[in-house]
Amino acid sequence: MQRFRDARIDQAVRDRHAEIRLAAADLIQPYFVVAGNGIKHPIPSLAGVHHFSVDRLLEDVGTLREIGVSKILLFGVIEDALKNAQGTQAYAPNNLVELAIRAVRQAFPEVLIVSDVCLCGYTDHGHCGLVSRNIVLNDESLPLLAEMALSHARAGVDFVAPSAMLDGQVSAIRQRLDMEGFERTRILAYSAKYASDFYGPFRNAVGSAPAFGDRKTYQMDFRNVSQALGEVAADVDEGADWVMVKPALVYLDILCRVKQAFPDRPLAAYQVSGEYMMMKAAAAAGVVDETRAMLETLFAIKRSGADYIITYYARQAAEAVTSSCC
Repeated sequence: MQRFRDARIDQAVRDRHAEIRLAAADLIQPYFVVAGNGIKHPIPSLAGVHHFSVDRLLEDVGTLREIGVSKILLFGVIEDALKNAQGTQAYAPNNLVELAIRAVRQAFPEVLIVSDVCLCGYTDHGHCGLVSRNIVLNDESLPLLAEMALSHARAGVDFVAPSAMLDGQVSAIRQRLDMEGFERTRILAYSAKYASDFYGPFRNAVGSAPAFGDRKTYQMDFRNVSQALGEVAADVDEGADWVMVKPALVYLDILCRVKQAFPDRPLAAYQVSGEYMMMKAAAAAGVVDETRAMLETLFAIKRSGADYIITYYARQAAEAVTSSCC
């Protein structure tokens, strides 16, 4: 009889036998940047998460670096009055995300900066590209996404992360970046991004809920598996350096399949706002221990194949794994 219990006797033994490790370096912290100064406002739909002006963003990134988290993902949040049908603030000179990238790059040159590239937070209709007769125009939107990515590259971003799920977006961005001399700016593609009900708190945070319809016509159907592998393969062929599965927790099977199919391609997973808030709500109700539940889910994501995890728990998780041997 094999004595598997020998590996479960006490914490020190369990730690020595642990097959999966989680480190602060595996975590990516999302940030929501707003215009102004001295702003750090709680986001009602995302407990413990804030809107930051650039100056307060730098303060927070500094404290994040102290606990070992060195990767961030930036989203710009603008006032409704600045939004229009073309989402021009997404790629305007000295736009909000550009300013944030430059400030972080100057203050923390060692931090890896990822910027989200999508028009949904900048359009008055809330969709990810140009719209005509309530239909998102795929090909006509690609030059605008490429222009947005270029503006971030000029500011010094490490990765642009196209999240619009429009066909050909990675190729359009790669070609434009290379043409302008930014061959070293990399692309983290939201390759397998499902149409999910778990995005609600995020959409409230950035004001990007669609004004009509939904995004099922260009995001993936949650009933599909093989399509995810096809989407990833297409992005890799078009020049994606890293790929992503989003959401993470309810798509662990997709994470596993993508990693098996593309073992040499760095894989990120996004533990999205609804997944995060489910644990927050459960902890507030007293039915789970938040830290233990957080770690269990993050380890599940890592165990399923993710190399990097985008999570609103990045700070809390880094503190937890630093104080233990996880």
